[in-house]
Amino acid sequence: MLFKNITILDEDFNVRENMYVGTFGSRIRLISDKEPEYAEKYGEVYDGKDRLLMPGFYNAHGHSPMALMRGYGENLTLQDWLETRIFPFEAKLDSNAVYWGTLLCMMESLRFGIVSTQDMYYFTSDMVRAVADSGAKNNISRSLTNFDGTPFEQMESVREMKDAVRNYHGAEEGRILIDASLHAEYTSDEQTARGLAAYAKEEGIRMHVHVSETKREHEECKGRREGRTPVRYLADCGIFDVPATAAHCVWIEGEDYDILKEKGVTVATNPVSNLKLASGICDSAALLRAGIGLAVGTDSVASNNSLNFLEEIKTLALVGKIKAGDPTVITPRQALYAATRGGALAQGRTDCGLLAEGQKADLIVMDISQPNMHPVHDMVNNIVYSAAGSDVVLTMADGKVLYKDGEYATIDKEKTVFETEKAAKGILAQL
Repeated sequence: MLFKNITILDEDFNVRENMYVGTFGSRIRLISDKEPEYAEKYGEVYDGKDRLLMPGFYNAHGHSPMALMRGYGENLTLQDWLETRIFPFEAKLDSNAVYWGTLLCMMESLRFGIVSTQDMYYFTSDMVRAVADSGAKNNISRSLTNFDGTPFEQMESVREMKDAVRNYHGAEEGRILIDASLHAEYTSDEQTARGLAAYAKEEGIRMHVHVSETKREHEECKGRREGRTPVRYLADCGIFDVPATAAHCVWIEGEDYDILKEKGVTVATNPVSNLKLASGICDSAALLRAGIGLAVGTDSVASNNSLNFLEEIKTLALVGKIKAGDPTVITPRQALYAATRGGALAQGRTDCGLLAEGQKADLIVMDISQPNMHPVHDMVNNIVYSAAGSDVVLTMADGKVLYKDGEYATIDKEKTVFETEKAAKGILAQL
């Protein structure tokens, strides 16, 4: 595809107008202020008048099948929400429900410009099938919990994880990657954490883990682990000996920052979910000052309740200022980097997340003609603070247009909504 006369957000997150961007195959092959010779070789021409082209968004922490539980369990504390609503619902899940819930989540993701998600859940093969059908990208991990001390090699979840790594890691021309995942410090024992760390290192795969999401989780860990925080304990178990994404990190303290920096861990902050569950506010400004990688996640739509990523980016910037008590922290460019390149790097997708020649063509187009985007004193400021999710009019992954002007190239919208509603009602009928 050749985008012509379009405004772009370039690899340095600067705005350039009246540009030409050509994609061929899965990659960006041309960025120029002049119309290329042999423009026809790029195929379809997209008129960029009143449009902005930028990298797609990379959701660094999600639980896609939980789309089935959107709005189910409101105004509860995290522990009550989990124990009285989420866990009983999840106990009734089946392959069909997980497939349609995941596909619904991919559909919503594409609508809001999310090209890739870092997911943590189970029913791994059904999630893979849904993501493959959607054309989107995903780092899928089979989350491990262990409440009864079952030896690592005897855990059914470990078998599922190993099957996923063997069968799906690198599938769909690299669009699907399989990560390792320890759900959290408080949902497993030390032999599980150490066993998973050793396996991830042996296989050379990434790690995904919840860390210090609530004050209760953080403090109870210190009580259980001889004063060690979740970050210290997980590091001691080897969880951070491979490239890792630590979700939330709301209550980290002291040496935690040094450990995360030393180990090269990326923190996936989930501002909307953390606010909704009153878990607290991640100190994103402190993470950036410490040189720790920062990415943006939505968490599940059961605790968010949407995948409107522009809302997430704006919230990241706002709560960062409140947490620091300083309106100058979390610049618009830092927020956009976390949502694009920062998320791509968290997923191990080093050739993604930038609008640059040779990078994967994971791109979105935004309508910048709407009233909320004017006047333009600084377009980057407008993207972060003024843009709406509905301003995304095209989403492309690996050079393929998956969403454009309300239409999906790979997903039957009506069927997906119908099947998801059917699956959710079927589960509710069993509760």
